[in-house]
Amino acid sequence: MLDLTAIPIVDHHVHSLLRRQPRTLPAYLRLFTESDDPEQVARHVPHTVFFRWAVRRLSEFLGCEPTAEAVLAARRDLPPDDWARRLFTDAGIETLLVDYGFRGEENLSLEELGATTGCRVEPILRLETLAEELIREHASFSAFLDAFVARVERARSDGHVALKSIVAYRTGLAIAPPEEDAAVEGFRRLRSRVERGEGIRLAHKPLCDRLVLLALDVAQRQEMPVQFHAGFGDRDVDLLQANPLHLRWVLQSGRYSRAPIVILHAGYPYVRETAYLASVYAHVFADMSLAIPFAAGDIPAVLEELLGLAPVSKVLYASDAFSIPELFWLAAQLGRRELARALQSLIDAGWLRPDEAEEAAQRILNGNARAVYGL
Repeated sequence: MLDLTAIPIVDHHVHSLLRRQPRTLPAYLRLFTESDDPEQVARHVPHTVFFRWAVRRLSEFLGCEPTAEAVLAARRDLPPDDWARRLFTDAGIETLLVDYGFRGEENLSLEELGATTGCRVEPILRLETLAEELIREHASFSAFLDAFVARVERARSDGHVALKSIVAYRTGLAIAPPEEDAAVEGFRRLRSRVERGEGIRLAHKPLCDRLVLLALDVAQRQEMPVQFHAGFGDRDVDLLQANPLHLRWVLQSGRYSRAPIVILHAGYPYVRETAYLASVYAHVFADMSLAIPFAAGDIPAVLEELLGLAPVSKVLYASDAFSIPELFWLAAQLGRRELARALQSLIDAGWLRPDEAEEAAQRILNGNARAVYGL
């Protein structure tokens, strides 16, 4: 089988590490699932294929008993920075592109993350988090829109390598130009909550669509990549509305063809749909994060469907790892192993020559990300 261990990884979609690492088993288990249901976490996460495999691999690495309790005890005995550096070095992860719109101050800063992991770290700007910040700061809709566009316009000069939208979580991927009055009404509702001292969550479809399209206008002018969450995630996502095929208006409009659009998480379970979009639109790319590592038992099928239709120049490795260094390490282990198997299968079936498979591995693990994000 192909050996991909020497190929450095560009993990182009991740989140930062927690400042305070988990010390109890319930807190640790919570990081191996997208569910926030305490009963699901306590009773069922320990029985997932991914968690059981993770415990075995981590116990081998730590030299402890293959139980979750033993792994947690062994990692607690290590300085957190040392533990993280060991895992990132062993994983051969070279670069991290970080969406910092998740957990905020609970996480290491970008500078701290780079110092801890030894990786090159580059930021991604999350649009909905930015919009919520600006709604708190601006009382009028016009001032808010001007501030939003200005911040997105200078995203690249501020050091961001891409934009990211979680509109799939908020109102779905069926983005289309809204009525201006409807977008204004969405803003007014959120401002009224701000003025009452309440928290806000941007989940008004006309306003969400208006902001995403404004950001895409900027991305088109600057040829800046835009990542879209698609498919599965936390349980507040409406999975029916997170099918990447809902991006049809955006893709068919022809207005954004110079903005690379990266569909995250292989759109899982809409993997074939994701592969299809990457096969017919020159500016659409497919990543495999979150499916790798969380859909562990299904990863061979995910890769088979992606590589069966999407050009290898369009497929990017990523993990969507967060909070603990184990997830980055485990994803890299699974990603390399299953990608090698998938490519070897294509060699054995006569679809690829060995040299073509090796080139594909280089592209998927780092080359495509370097090209898309200009690294």
